[in-house]
Amino acid sequence: MKKLLLLLVGVLVGIGLIILPSVAPYFYIFIATEILVLGLFAVSFNLVFGYTGMLSFGHAAFFGIGAYATAMLLKWLAWPLLLCLLVAIVVGVLLALIIGYLSVRLDEVYFAMLTLAFGMMVFAVVHQWRSVTNGSDGISGFQVKSLGLGIDVMLGNPAVYYHVVLAIVAIALIVLYLICRSSFGLILKAIRQNPERVAFCGLNIRHYRLAAFTISGGFSALAGGLMVPFLRIASPELAHWSMSAEPVLMSILGGTGYFLGPLFGAGIFVLLKTLITSYTEAWMLVLGVILAIMVMFFRRGLLGTFLDRWLEKS
Repeated sequence: MKKLLLLLVGVLVGIGLIILPSVAPYFYIFIATEILVLGLFAVSFNLVFGYTGMLSFGHAAFFGIGAYATAMLLKWLAWPLLLCLLVAIVVGVLLALIIGYLSVRLDEVYFAMLTLAFGMMVFAVVHQWRSVTNGSDGISGFQVKSLGLGIDVMLGNPAVYYHVVLAIVAIALIVLYLICRSSFGLILKAIRQNPERVAFCGLNIRHYRLAAFTISGGFSALAGGLMVPFLRIASPELAHWSMSAEPVLMSILGGTGYFLGPLFGAGIFVLLKTLITSYTEAWMLVLGVILAIMVMFFRRGLLGTFLDRWLEKS
């Protein structure tokens, strides 16, 4: 009965997201768009962190490379957005394959530090290769003229772009959910819980970790590509190590044990950041204190703790 109620709540939330532009000012549409994009980024990251048990501090590299690939194609070739996003995914997959191949052989803190090092290498490239990336100024001044597939929409309208992001993120989340619920996803969970036993079963742990890392990189690049038309710029900050910390915080805040936990955490993170910045410039200090308290008292994340207690009573 309670699971049915949760499903009903999910349906109502979905309906609310669809009709949001009809009832809310543009400010809330902007906030919702940012939550969706960062939520996809966090859920993609959680495939590596929550499901496989690998803490990556370099995922901003894929987010940033997806953003730059999209911005370059939009500015130089004026391609449709969907085609640009497809290229962003491919670029993200290739970069994740290279970084992952060199990183997944290590465990725990060594893996985290190596991904951080590779992430900072990518940041250094986009920050210093001025002839291609325009350095610290980033890439801007592009127009999103068409969506692709013969669909005629005005992407310059925030409400229209919000619906495009909502549709793409929904499709991406469905694909990620099917991956997590598949036998592949179950093996990833087993690797997180006891990699030695999985190895004893004859499975190559490195291959599965590399596959998870590569898939996560591709979807993270998609999120970066979606962020570009929203921000109207691809800047080096999107590939900085501090950007890699955001999906970590979002996943922990929402709960890594549930598929939609990171998405919920992204919503809380963005809303808290928006609220605090409206009152003080020291928003990072206040936000850090609030997040620390939440993590201390909600060990399974906000959504994870609530669902655990809710389902225990059923």
